Amino acid sequence: MKTTIAIIASIWLVSGAFAAPLPTSDASEKQEAKVEKEQDAYDEGTDALDDHDWRRAAKYFEKVAEMRMGHADAALYWLAYADAKMGQRAEALNTLIELQKNYPQSKWQKDGKQLELEIRQNSGQPVEPKYVEDEELKLMAINGLMQSDPERAVPILEHLLQTSQSTKIKDRALFVLSQSSSPKAYEVLAGVAKSGRADLQSRAIRYLGISGGERNRQLLADIYNSAADVAIKKSVLKAYMISGDRGRVLSLAKGETNPELRSEAVTQLGVMGARSELSELYSTESAVEVRKKIIQAMFIGGSADKLAEIARTEPVLELKLTAIRNLGLLGGSRSSAELLPLYKNDSRKEVREAVIHALFIQNNAKTLVDLARTEKDPELKKEIVHRLSIMHSKDATDYLMEYLRE
Repeated sequence: MKTTIAIIASIWLVSGAFAAPLPTSDASEKQEAKVEKEQDAYDEGTDALDDHDWRRAAKYFEKVAEMRMGHADAALYWLAYADAKMGQRAEALNTLIELQKNYPQSKWQKDGKQLELEIRQNSGQPVEPKYVEDEELKLMAINGLMQSDPERAVPILEHLLQTSQSTKIKDRALFVLSQSSSPKAYEVLAGVAKSGRADLQSRAIRYLGISGGERNRQLLADIYNSAADVAIKKSVLKAYMISGDRGRVLSLAKGETNPELRSEAVTQLGVMGARSELSELYSTESAVEVRKKIIQAMFIGGSADKLAEIARTEPVLELKLTAIRNLGLLGGSRSSAELLPLYKNDSRKEVREAVIHALFIQNNAKTLVDLARTEKDPELKKEIVHRLSIMHSKDATDYLMEYLRE
């Protein structure tokens, strides 16, 4: 009996415990209210930023920062940003120092350092790159220093080029020097272009080409003539192309004794779209390999007429086939119209196979079907059918159905 009463009492106590409402935590409710209040203030601050209302933004972000909760580090950054927009640079810098000190692991640290650099530069305080650790900020410091104090900047940039900086930093230093009107900056850039480390030398040469001007072109000519390294000479040829100096590139394409460099000059003429120069060069060049390069350069330059002429009249089979292939790569209805007469007027198998391939590259199923219907050579017909079988074209599909019924 006592056991039964004890069990009933236990059940009553347990059921009573579950039936009683759980007490609410005042601390938890207060914390939730604080979080909500912080979020509301942060949202008000960001809305003010969107409206360019810097004073109202600063007011709300200051409130969020003082709460020292989840958005405190972001609020410090945006507070400094708003102060900077209002011209309150000293206050902004102090806020950024607070961000660095109190939240060293914050994701806003990098943005804060960048903002600090911008504020200092805008206030006329040159920041030397060697005191900046982050690479992107160092690049900003280089640009800012060159704009604010060119005479002081050039020796610093020269030093950066001589130290163990990253290639990205050195490349930016060369670019900044190339954009400067300072005689000293030109002297440093020219020195690297003449005899710098191989990777820096080629970059400096490129920036001389980008900057253009007769002075730079003459310097490039001096570098080309004095260089023993073929790679450096190729860099000069590319710089000529960038600067649009067709005359010097054509001169080297004609007179350079090194076939590799002569071919490179030809390629650069193609990139420059120098059609008349390439046509002139083709008529005077005797080396087959160089003439092939000229044909490829004509394709790069879009010289459809000249390619068609070479394809029709060139007596050297290898060059004729090269012209046909490049005519096919050029595409367009005009080149297609040139290919069909070539097929009909030249019975050599190599020429006809080259035309078939060129039409295939152009996805010109209609013309290939016309050829298939008239071709008597079994091997050539088989080649055309094979090409049609892998083309996604209604003309090709219709012909293949017709072919299978034969």
